[in-house]
Amino acid sequence: MPDSNTFLSTTHAVRVHAGDQALSYLPYEVDRLGARRAMILCGRSVANKTELLPLLADLLGERLVGVFGKMGKDAPLPDIQAAVANARQCRADILVAVGAGSVLKAARVVDILLSEPGDLDSLVTQYPDNGRPVSPKLRSTKLPIINILTAGTSAQNRGGAAVKDVENGRRLEFFDPKTRPAAIFWDDRALLTAPPELAFTTGLSVYWRSLMNICTLADANPLVEGSRRQALRLSRRAMPRLRNEQDAAARIDICAAALLQNRDEDDGGRPFDAHWIARVVYALVAATLTLVDSVDQGSANAVYTAPVIREFGHLCPDIVAALAETIEMDAIPSGRGTAHALLAEHFEKEFSDLGVPRHLRDLGVARHMLDEIVKLSLLNFNADRNRELGSHQGKLRKIVYEAW
Repeated sequence: MPDSNTFLSTTHAVRVHAGDQALSYLPYEVDRLGARRAMILCGRSVANKTELLPLLADLLGERLVGVFGKMGKDAPLPDIQAAVANARQCRADILVAVGAGSVLKAARVVDILLSEPGDLDSLVTQYPDNGRPVSPKLRSTKLPIINILTAGTSAQNRGGAAVKDVENGRRLEFFDPKTRPAAIFWDDRALLTAPPELAFTTGLSVYWRSLMNICTLADANPLVEGSRRQALRLSRRAMPRLRNEQDAAARIDICAAALLQNRDEDDGGRPFDAHWIARVVYALVAATLTLVDSVDQGSANAVYTAPVIREFGHLCPDIVAALAETIEMDAIPSGRGTAHALLAEHFEKEFSDLGVPRHLRDLGVARHMLDEIVKLSLLNFNADRNRELGSHQGKLRKIVYEAW
């Protein structure tokens, strides 16, 4: 067993402004970073259905030189390329990303494409036929990024991003720690612009990750353990309140839980490949999001969880036991079945009681796409660094058809 008191923790400098009127500090942060030409990056909903852009324009004044307000869901490559052209045209020296997961990860890729020489394929993670994936080292200096969240997401403080190459049906993975934000804002006004269902589904994704992380505490170092316990406590507390359009505190709780999940990674937790259940769900969800525009991450996590537990639970009985303890599942009566089968039933009921759809078809996934989801799930650096999922393609196929 590894020694949980022997570890490496890295700290990334980031300033977090939270609460009522937090955005009043935005001009200060831009000036502190020595920037003079800010470009805002957001999606159509923020641009057209909220009052955030006029508010930010008023705060930034002459510092604001451009707005790209057309970023699509899951950051399609054509939208990113259009944003890069916009940033070049207005000679931006700082990017201000306003939104949730799609926009925040898009800003990182925009930064990379603005700054790095070479063609697109030389900048993304490579998957040799018979080897481990390779993430290229990106050397160029990057523009500073400020993230203004409209919903809680663990995309807020990362250096990696995956985007959709719609034309070629690919998922492109980028990584550069220099694209992590210099400042993050959890402003009440910005967070309350998110529709209740968006706030709920993004929060559901954070809650799901907290559940997956908490069951590996036995191997966690003290810093990771603290982050995981608090992330679960905060996300559990927030979940019943996220559909309340006036409850900014619940949305800040989810933002904080998600930031703790980022810290978990920095402190050596490696949550994405912590165990089979988390790895397989993550790989399948990422593939599904790439192929189907109508799917959200939180709901997809919930739909895949029970089928994955049924197929992979026997490979990680200690994780199944820890999850059962976390949810306070009763001891298994004789004749009721295996622990992982009962755990799968529990999560089906819990997510259904929260109002989450139970099947992929309810999320708009067509049956003819299922085999392509399995194929794409095998190309995921975070979930499968050692290329092990390829030996379980039969199980993966069974999972997606059960989930459908």
